[in-house]
Amino acid sequence: MAQKLVIIGAGMASGRALEELIKLDPDAYEVTLFNAEPRGNYDRIMLSPVLSGDKAFEDIIIHTSEWYEENGVTCRFGEKVAKVDRDRKVVFAENGDEVPYDKLMFGTGSNPFIIPLPGHDLEGVIAYRDLEDTNRMIALGEKENPKAVVIGGGLLGLEAAAGLALRGVDVTVVHIMGHLMERQLDEAAGYLLRKALIEKGITVLCSANSKEIVGEDGHVKALMLDDGTELPCDLLVMAVGIRPNVALAADAGLMVGKGIHVDDQMITSDSDICAVGECVEHKGAIFGLVAPLYDQAKVLARTLVGEHAEFVQKEISTKLKVTGCDLFSAGDFAEGEDREDIVFRDPSRGVYKRLVLKDDAIIGAVMYGDTADSSWFFGKIKSGENISEIRDTLIFGPAFQGGAPLDPMAAVAALPDDAEICGCNGISKGDIVAAIKDGANDLGAVRAVTKASGSCGTCTGLVEQVLGVTLGDDFVIPAAQGMCGCTDLSHEDVRRMIKSQELKSMAAVMQECGWKTSCGCHSCRPALNFYLLADWPLEYQDDPQSRFVNERNHANIQKDGTYSVVPRMWGGITTPDELRAIADAADKYNVPTVKVTGGQRIDLLGVKKEDLPAMWYDLNQAGMVSGHAYSKGLRTVKTCVGKDHCRFGTQDSTGLGIKLEKLLWGSWTPHKVKLGVSGCPRNCAEATCKDIGIVCVDSGYEVSVGGAAGMDVRETELLAKVATEEEAIALTTAFMQIYRENAKYLDRAYKWVAKVGLDWVKEQVVDDLDQRAALVERFELSQTIYRKDPWAEQATPEYRQKKWQPLADLSLEAAE
Repeated sequence: MAQKLVIIGAGMASGRALEELIKLDPDAYEVTLFNAEPRGNYDRIMLSPVLSGDKAFEDIIIHTSEWYEENGVTCRFGEKVAKVDRDRKVVFAENGDEVPYDKLMFGTGSNPFIIPLPGHDLEGVIAYRDLEDTNRMIALGEKENPKAVVIGGGLLGLEAAAGLALRGVDVTVVHIMGHLMERQLDEAAGYLLRKALIEKGITVLCSANSKEIVGEDGHVKALMLDDGTELPCDLLVMAVGIRPNVALAADAGLMVGKGIHVDDQMITSDSDICAVGECVEHKGAIFGLVAPLYDQAKVLARTLVGEHAEFVQKEISTKLKVTGCDLFSAGDFAEGEDREDIVFRDPSRGVYKRLVLKDDAIIGAVMYGDTADSSWFFGKIKSGENISEIRDTLIFGPAFQGGAPLDPMAAVAALPDDAEICGCNGISKGDIVAAIKDGANDLGAVRAVTKASGSCGTCTGLVEQVLGVTLGDDFVIPAAQGMCGCTDLSHEDVRRMIKSQELKSMAAVMQECGWKTSCGCHSCRPALNFYLLADWPLEYQDDPQSRFVNERNHANIQKDGTYSVVPRMWGGITTPDELRAIADAADKYNVPTVKVTGGQRIDLLGVKKEDLPAMWYDLNQAGMVSGHAYSKGLRTVKTCVGKDHCRFGTQDSTGLGIKLEKLLWGSWTPHKVKLGVSGCPRNCAEATCKDIGIVCVDSGYEVSVGGAAGMDVRETELLAKVATEEEAIALTTAFMQIYRENAKYLDRAYKWVAKVGLDWVKEQVVDDLDQRAALVERFELSQTIYRKDPWAEQATPEYRQKKWQPLADLSLEAAE
């Protein structure tokens, strides 16, 4: 006689278990199937094509009503189970019906997580989980000028956004992490995915934190971010994750944790109750991908017919097509000192591949754009085989193993004359060869004649190879020094790419410039961080972790591990109240050394790291801000007393110095910048050995640049003589900005001026008044972001708790 099997939930996992059970023994059970949705088993993974319009719901049904009927399954769709009585072995439907069971299967799946933001219960706030949610989004596309916000940059959120966009909806994706799909992808692949979505018309905001859902008349109106930005929307979709649906099982007294606890046979803590799918927890793991759920289903079916089977967790790979973009990830691709990366990038095709190696074996892989070889790589991850003999060609996949790398010069020589070399300007190989034969025998000459490599710069290497092939031994490709081991491109090449290609994130730079590593190194990251914030101050967010320790901690570390604190004194001027505040801070925090610096500042030396925020707070209360004595930025503006006190003074040098310091402070520069303003040619402020120096004379102001007084001693070179203080300030600001926009990171101003030539600088900031005004405007734009006191922010109680408090007090003893 057949036993009674009751199944709660008609999802894909329980549906597969039912299929397998019927295959093994169709007469073993009388099956009653409950489902909260008013329908049976369908392919939830294919809801995205339904949303986008590529499929109809009928196309994704797995089990039709006829299938259930043919297999004798009693369907109670649209009915929830309210209670399970394990003692009587009965389930209670919501309408009060009692349905007895011999075996009970939980297939309750998972619930979408709804962030408990203010307004989360407004009409128009939905998850993306079932057909009803999908239909709500489809209906939005039929309205006029519809707008939607999707919270969550995981797979489900991006599929929702892509489907809405195809329905004509203006979509914004809000993701709290720094890049999309961070569980499956590293930063580089996440960048490429974000780029592809933006090209599809979807707005993507990463590192964005939601604060409140704004409503009007009970319906969602907008999402407010924690920075105050409001994103208008008619529909808000939350796709921020799922949680196993364990409520009914817990109420029944079954053992639950993150999910319903099951053993290797998928049996719960009650031997007559089993569970399968997203609702289960097996050996501490929960599951969201289809492959392990179907493995569970097969094991459970065999268990129900009395056969022995065990569910074994396997190494899982993720191969997806997100909004038309091929992705693959497998294994462990986190950073680690005992690991090395092999990275392949093809910017023109949007391809990125990264292999993570440990002990001559592949332990992780990430691929974007070209996943054809993913199965081969996944096999090697699972096998753990030694790849040392094929390491040099490993990244190119199975077709290249054992082959010799192709000589790039031979490849260029084989190109036909009509092969395009410079896509920006439409220059072919034949055009370049013709120019070379007419006398253009170096890169600069070819660039001047043909414009090849003169725009974005990505074809520079190809142009040089054409030169080498055409001229033979008469041409030696210059070996430009790369920024670091991560790239062969020079600092200048990278800066040119950032500007011409409008690259606005580190991930974008590394992908488009073909970085050899996944996320850069201690050498290139600080440089990239500066280049990006200098070129894109509004779009790029400063990355503190890509700064040196002094800039991260806003103080100079000393050899004993303590720090020095230098408050800013505008133009070297201070007050009795400020001096008292400095003295009080020195006493309060037991500062061993107080030093007057050569830049007319007071340095508190020997401050403990944990005392920094409290000292900053005390100095802030006295009206003092950070002196940035630790930064690659404006350090000091040194002044003399000027005409107010000195009988030789010609102008108000102190007042000008204060104005300049208040204008320029907070700005980040390639290297430290020091200014001096002397009130007369006697030069008491030593202006002629500063990065920028101004000497006041009877007729106005002499502005000079490119001085130094460190390991190299350089006298400044005259930039211009001007009649008014306003002109002196404008020249200084314009020079500061053009230095910021063009210099190599860690080049002092004098080194940069020597490279580009003072005449070129004069053309830009002295002769061209429109260019000068534009430089000043761009500097002011940047300063709207960076002219702020880092001490004031980090001295707040909230920030102290986050950054400066120890994680634990290890000096405490355990209680007896």
